[in-house]
Amino acid sequence: MTDSTAPRIEINGRATEADPLLFDMLSGQGHFTAMQVRTGRVRGLDLHLHRLDVATRELFGVGLDGDLVRGRIRHALRERSQDAAVRVYVYHPDPGDGPVTVMTVRPPVPEPGTAQRLRSVAYQRPAAHLKHLGGFGQRYHLSRVQQEGFDEALLVAPDGAVAEGATTNIGFVKDGKVIWPDAPALQGTTMLVLRRELDRAGVPWTQRPVHTDDLTSFEGAFVSNSQGVAAVSAIDGTRYPADTELVRTVRSLYQAAPWDEI
Repeated sequence: MTDSTAPRIEINGRATEADPLLFDMLSGQGHFTAMQVRTGRVRGLDLHLHRLDVATRELFGVGLDGDLVRGRIRHALRERSQDAAVRVYVYHPDPGDGPVTVMTVRPPVPEPGTAQRLRSVAYQRPAAHLKHLGGFGQRYHLSRVQQEGFDEALLVAPDGAVAEGATTNIGFVKDGKVIWPDAPALQGTTMLVLRRELDRAGVPWTQRPVHTDDLTSFEGAFVSNSQGVAAVSAIDGTRYPADTELVRTVRSLYQAAPWDEI
C-alpha cells in the first residue's frame, strides 16, 4: 500500500523519493560557507570552520565540530581533483543527532581577471551577519544589474549607507588606508584573511560608516569573496583607477596569504 500521508515530489514531471532532508533543504533554514580548494588547501580554513560553528550554534543551538567538517570535505574530494570549489551547507539536526552537513564539489573558479563595475541598489540582507540560505533578494538584484551590464550589485540602506555587495565585501582606499563600511554585512572569510594580512604587512585599515555621497572622495575600491579580490573600476557614475597602488597591494597580499591543509 502507498502511504497517503507521504508527500509526493516530482521534478520536471518525474517522481523522486521524498527524502526528509529534501524538505530541510527546500525550507531555506540553514547556512553555508564557500571556499576555493587548491592542492587540498584552503585560505583561512580556521575562519571557515569558526563561521560554521558560530552560525550553527545561533541557528540550531548546537556546535559543529571543525575536525568533523574537515573530514567530510576530504571525503567529498576523494574522487575529484584536489582543486575545486567547495561549499559546506548546514541544516537542522534530527532529534538526538548532530547537524546535517551537505558538501558540494564543483570545478575550481579562477580569481577575477578584470576590474568590476558596480551598481548600487536599495536593499539590505536580513540577518546580514549570517551566510544563510534563502538569498532571493540579493540574487534578484545581482541578476538585474548584470542584465544592465554591471558585474555586481552594491547593497545600500535607505539612508545611503553602503553595506556590502550582493556576493562580495567592498573596501575603499584613501590616504594609504583601507576603509571597510561599518554597516550590517557578512564578515566574509576573504575580507577577514585580508585584514590579517594587512596587519602583518603594517598597512592601516579601519571600519567606519560609508555613504553613497562619500564615493567620490575615495581614491579606489575593491571587492572580495571566496573567488578572490578584484579592483573596482566604477560604482554608478563614480569611476576609479583599477591600478591604484594600495588596491594592487591588497590584491598581492591576498595572493601571498598562506594556504591551510584540509
